[in-house]
Amino acid sequence: MEASESKLNSETKGKVGQIFPHFMARVAKSEELAAAGYRFLVNFRQGLEFIRRPSIDKTSEIFEKVIKANNTDRIQSYIKAGYVHTSSRAENLNKLNTSHIQLLNSTSKAKDIINELECLVEDVKQAIEAASETSQDYQNTDLDLVSATCSEEGNVSFVPEKPGDVDYATMVAVVYSMVKQDYAMQEKIVSSLSLKTSSGELESYCLMWSLHPFVNDEIMHQAWSLIS
Repeated sequence: MEASESKLNSETKGKVGQIFPHFMARVAKSEELAAAGYRFLVNFRQGLEFIRRPSIDKTSEIFEKVIKANNTDRIQSYIKAGYVHTSSRAENLNKLNTSHIQLLNSTSKAKDIINELECLVEDVKQAIEAASETSQDYQNTDLDLVSATCSEEGNVSFVPEKPGDVDYATMVAVVYSMVKQDYAMQEKIVSSLSLKTSSGELESYCLMWSLHPFVNDEIMHQAWSLIS
């Protein structure tokens, strides 16, 4: 057994060890894009909420008194514009359009990162599988991305104090699964945005985006600890 394990380590440790930092570097890039995407989403929400905010209650006595006391061309222009300064409306329309474009661009870049991560996952799997052909102890190693998930308690117990090649590979599979699910959620949010998106939906989208419900912070912390 020791001989077969040594065989696996000698053939995969160098390659898997080289892949893992590159994999986590791309994960870090995906986190940067997610953070930027959240800012763009908040800007989109602010712009849309400003544009469709309810107009002033014109039946108010105070409103009527103010208009009568200041019945100037400037006030009349303000009323015709829907009680919104023309410059403010233009500014928020531009903010809305720009934010949407930024979200689309950010999602496209995030998709590229996901594809790169998938390639790195395949590289790790191939390295392990190649060594497993001559190591019976590791022939049943399961790196299925579907089965590589967190426990119900949210804890991770598969990383020992001295991780080996299979431990690194399993971490890659789990982190990739989380990041991919988080991206899929963000993509659905961006694709559903429109001028008809309700305030409640926008609030929920911003909340879910900021929470990263598919990403386990403890697992990410352990993943980064493997770099050192």
